[in-house]
Amino acid sequence: MVKRLLTKDMLDFDAPDQVKDVIQPQGRPPETDPTLGIRPELSIEVNQQPGTPRHRLVTIGDSLSHGFQNGAIFNTERSYPIMIAQEMGWEEHLRRPTQYGKFGGLPLNLEYLVRHLERQFGDQIQWWELGPALFSIREFMDDIEDYWERGPGWQGGVGSTVAMHKGINHNLAIYGWNLKDIISHDADTLRKAIEAPTDDLLRQIVENANEHAALRVLDSARDSQGKALTPVQAAVALGQEGSLENGQGDGIETLMIMIGANNAMGTVGQLQVRWSCDRDSNSPQPNQRPTVWCPEDFKAELDQVVDQVKQIQARHVIWATVPHVTIAPIGRGVGDKIATGSRYFPYYTRPWISDEDFDPNRDPHITAQQARAIDSVIDQYNDYIADAVRQARKEGRDWYLFELGGLLDGLAYRRYIEDSDCRPDWWTPYQLAPELEALSPVPDTRFFRSDATGRTSGGFFTLDGIHPTTIGYGIVAQELITLMQQQAGVKFYGKDGRTERHDPVKINFQRLIALDTLISDPPKSLSSSLKWLDWLDQNLQIFQRLLRKGN
Repeated sequence: MVKRLLTKDMLDFDAPDQVKDVIQPQGRPPETDPTLGIRPELSIEVNQQPGTPRHRLVTIGDSLSHGFQNGAIFNTERSYPIMIAQEMGWEEHLRRPTQYGKFGGLPLNLEYLVRHLERQFGDQIQWWELGPALFSIREFMDDIEDYWERGPGWQGGVGSTVAMHKGINHNLAIYGWNLKDIISHDADTLRKAIEAPTDDLLRQIVENANEHAALRVLDSARDSQGKALTPVQAAVALGQEGSLENGQGDGIETLMIMIGANNAMGTVGQLQVRWSCDRDSNSPQPNQRPTVWCPEDFKAELDQVVDQVKQIQARHVIWATVPHVTIAPIGRGVGDKIATGSRYFPYYTRPWISDEDFDPNRDPHITAQQARAIDSVIDQYNDYIADAVRQARKEGRDWYLFELGGLLDGLAYRRYIEDSDCRPDWWTPYQLAPELEALSPVPDTRFFRSDATGRTSGGFFTLDGIHPTTIGYGIVAQELITLMQQQAGVKFYGKDGRTERHDPVKINFQRLIALDTLISDPPKSLSSSLKWLDWLDQNLQIFQRLLRKGN
């Protein structure tokens, strides 16, 4: 493919100057070597201490590691850390938050809502049922709100405890958090942030949802004096517990860090672009906060996180790159690409707004130029992350780069798979497991759709259009397992935790397909229920609030 040149029509002239400086005509090629070609003699002083680390797997991150699906954190058994722990023979030891209650979790499980409507109104909601359906949605959401703000879920309120086990969680990821959050917030700061909820008849969505969810991760993360710890400080504490043999050396075998997506995800979650380096975008009001960090701001926060992570006694550390958020189907490209060979559509709007109905003067959207600017900035984020891993390896640390961004690029259906003209030279399609290839239709990254005949498109993203389905998380788990086994030399064991597995470890996708209700039992009413997702978006700004701290 001929290398494209940057032209004026590709620029977002409203972007700050430091953003304009990094806009590129083509995407960043992903790194193909997790070691970045650096294979130094690892320093005994830095890591590789003798003994068996007490904690085999620890994860720090956001919703992707927390296990968020369909607009809610609920069943953390479907998270990729659990899938990896299962293959390691360490599932029963991996501590993770599990107490996310009834009604499909926090803040609003869209699959639960769709199936709730389906049970009441069948496969189709007829016009004369619109009033009752609207009442049913409000009643459903009121029940959720009462549960979390006045009922059993309110145990996360000020002065109470939500810890259900002793010891710091191994999965320390929290949905909606960005780089700075993981070194700034702990259980005590979360409690201080919780405000008394109000019973709002119009905006019936759980207030303080993120704080409730985060407390279930961090409430047990405390030092010996009871001082609350941030996720990174909690990992430091786990690392200091040392080996099983004598308590010396590395306390963590593999540490995974998957953070940074929320430094740009607000652009598609809210379909608004507000740069962190634009002074007008630094309002304390949630709907005026930045939706995307400028490169220099991202690097400043990343440097702080890297410095603290270097204090964690972990034998292997895996850093994930940030995926291009404009691939997520919550922002659907309208019409045809802006030009032959371009990655971009002229506008990106909600997936339930058809090309024929879309009106840029009325409907929420971002432009092709804004999408390119966002992607180019994320490419810069990923260069910074790669540089951090590169420098750590030069220092003798066993750090690796996991190309999560490149993985999503390889799955990007509308961007690359169905448009061969726009594929860069480095692009190759991701090779799906045979079990996924055998599904009909083959899963893809389009917005999930189904009707009485079954699933008709999508399959890798849940109904929030941002987070993976169970099989999507399985792909992430498989790639991380391969990296751990082939690059870091991590040993995997059978269910007994003792019998070593010598062959390449493969995720059982047939089991995940059976567990993934969107795949194995897709909603029959979703085609008619999309109008209710539109209603929720317009009246409750639900898709703006799903990812945001301080709901």
